[in-house]
Amino acid sequence: MTEQIQPLLNALASELKQLELWSAQPPDTQALASRLPFCIDTLRFEQWLQFIFIPKMQLLLDSASPLPSKIALLPMAEQIFNQSDTRFNRLLSIISALDSCLTEAR
Repeated sequence: MTEQIQPLLNALASELKQLELWSAQPPDTQALASRLPFCIDTLRFEQWLQFIFIPKMQLLLDSASPLPSKIALLPMAEQIFNQSDTRFNRLLSIISALDSCLTEAR
């Protein structure tokens, strides 16, 4: 399963950049410290993906630590990224694949 996750994380980062949703500057420390799901009160969802999700998953992969077994990013992504806007199709597909890989592997 881990061999499937790394390419998906790379694809996620690449697609965020392609869509110009990748931030050049990180948010301040306080914004990253939110305790709400997806840091919804302090970050945009794409910032959460870039600065929280991708680095955390990379850390888990690099340290051969257990990966999350129940993940549901797609419902949030579908709320944030307009499903009728075809620009987001690939992004939503990548997020769906991550959800599936992490959930089905258990």
